[in-house]
Amino acid sequence: MKAVIVFVFTMLTATVFGQNKYNYTKITEIEGTSFVISTIESWGKSESAKNQYWLFIDTKNGQVNRMELPVGGWFNSRPEQVKIDELDINIILVAVQCIDMDGKNGIDYSDPRQIAAVSTDGTKRTQLTDDKLYVLSWAVNKKTGTLVVTGYYDLNNNRKYDITDKNEISIYDLKTLKLTTKI
Repeated sequence: MKAVIVFVFTMLTATVFGQNKYNYTKITEIEGTSFVISTIESWGKSESAKNQYWLFIDTKNGQVNRMELPVGGWFNSRPEQVKIDELDINIILVAVQCIDMDGKNGIDYSDPRQIAAVSTDGTKRTQLTDDKLYVLSWAVNKKTGTLVVTGYYDLNNNRKYDITDKNEISIYDLKTLKLTTKI
C-alpha cells in the first residue's frame, strides 16, 4: 500500500511540474543610452526554447521595442555593446542562429551561425554575415571600428566542418555595417 501511495504522488508531482513554463530573463544595460535589454527565453516541457526575444526598454518613459528572431531561431551569445565615441559607433552585436539550411528539421545546432548588429534602441537589426557562412569566432577592433569574423562555407553540404569546406576571414566596417574585405 505504501508503495502505491508513493508511486501516485510521484506521478502526480511529475505531471504537474512537467507542464510548467518558465521565462528566463537577463538584464543588460546599454551604456550611453536610457535603454536596457531584457533577454526573454520561454522554455516548455520539451526543454527546447520555444521563443526567444529581446525587449529594449527605455528606462525614461517605459517604451518597449521588441526584437524577435524567426520561429525556432535563437541567440548564441549575450548582447555585446560596441561603443566607440571617437568613431561615433554605438551598436549591439550578437551571434544568432535563425536560418534552416536543409529546410527539413527546423533550426538546429548544425545550421550556420550569423552575426547581427542591432541599434541601441532595438528598432533596427542588420545581419552582417552571409546566410551560408558558419561563423566560428569574431572580434572587434575598437581602434579601427571594424569587426573581424572567421568562418567557413560548407561546400559539400554535409553540415560538418571538414577539409572540403572553404575557410574565410571577413572584415566589416561597424560605422556603415558593410563588408570591406574578404580574405
